[in-house]
Amino acid sequence: MKALTYNSSTYTSALRKLDRRHVPSAELQSYVTGILAEVKKRGDAAVVEFAAKFDGAKLAAKTLAVTEKEFAAAEKSVPADVKRALTASHRNVMTFAKKSLRKNWKMRNAQGAETGEVYQPFQRVGIYVPGGSAPLVSTVLMTVTLAQAAGVPEIVVCTPCDAEGEVNAAMLAALRLTGATEVYKVGGAHAVAALTYGTKTIRAVDKIMGPGNKFVVEAKRQVFGAVAIDLLPGPSEIMVIADRTANPAFIAADLLAQAEHGKDSAVLFATPDNKLFADVQTQLAHQIETLPRAEIIRQSLDTNCTLILTKDLAQAVDICNSWAPEHLSLVVSPADERRLLPLIRTSGAIFLGNYSPVAVGDFLAGPSHTLPTGGAGKSFPGLTVDQFQRRTSIVKLSRAALVKSAPIIAKFSEMEGLAAHGRSATLRAMD
Repeated sequence: MKALTYNSSTYTSALRKLDRRHVPSAELQSYVTGILAEVKKRGDAAVVEFAAKFDGAKLAAKTLAVTEKEFAAAEKSVPADVKRALTASHRNVMTFAKKSLRKNWKMRNAQGAETGEVYQPFQRVGIYVPGGSAPLVSTVLMTVTLAQAAGVPEIVVCTPCDAEGEVNAAMLAALRLTGATEVYKVGGAHAVAALTYGTKTIRAVDKIMGPGNKFVVEAKRQVFGAVAIDLLPGPSEIMVIADRTANPAFIAADLLAQAEHGKDSAVLFATPDNKLFADVQTQLAHQIETLPRAEIIRQSLDTNCTLILTKDLAQAVDICNSWAPEHLSLVVSPADERRLLPLIRTSGAIFLGNYSPVAVGDFLAGPSHTLPTGGAGKSFPGLTVDQFQRRTSIVKLSRAALVKSAPIIAKFSEMEGLAAHGRSATLRAMD
């Protein structure tokens, strides 16, 4: 862990390093480019080879897809309490998503033309769900449910399997609950390639959604344009801004919860309160000893954790806007909460007060937990249901509306030297 204090001689230079944007290394770019090219060229054969290389899975093209038999077995094996948890989360996410759906609308402009927008679901989307050491069942709820709410007809999910070619049973139950129409046992950058370019087994999609490791995120960045992309959500992050009203045990618990995602997870804590600054460090050391993923957490804290004693809360907010955290926990007095909240411009999601753990956003609250990381929050929002909808504008003019519009169209045509544009309007107006 790094500890910074506002009166340190290295404080300003250290803060500059927290002003970040997602910029992949040349080595990562080159490595992922090679994977994409292989899948584009050799299709299923390359996908199967990469599954064996990265996941130790012995698959063939005919066994890439999860079968109905596998879904049925998972349904039987998942305990009732797990099903109840999945259903509770699904209900909240679905309700939130339906409130967020964009709706068709129309109006008349100043010349009398009827204008508006219509929203339709994408026909076929691909959703990446991380697996590996911690199969993210909740990510199914936070991504596939949105496609379901938007009415997407073809919802294609890629998620890595284990060495025996099996997908976590709870994840399969969640995929069935949320309406996935195709599920493939494929992870990593090669999954993104298959969804983009298509193979004999996996047909190409119109848009790719979902979080992943640095290889998945870089693959999504590289295929943008060949396919639509939602955002660039990578390894998990949290920042906590707190004052003396905060409970240090709660803060430490939130920091550790995000650190346990993996060694690439990033953790930031900022406070102007000396006692809280010290107490949180004590709580981190105490609580980590009781956690089963302690070794992973230590790796994360050793490389990607910074604790900052700031001059004041305003300075903490400035750091937040520079760092652009995936999750921000703001635990301050009610008056400061009202004052600071409008000033926070780059966070993926904000959790307010002592009793709003980030984990409630990970699993249950309703908004999707698929959020921008690596500084991408300066440019991208989190995943929302309207990203599963295509927007199309509609324009309809009566002759009277065209007569009013034609002189303005003609003037723009003259300014831009595009005579045919002007004529296309004036011909109609003279009819």
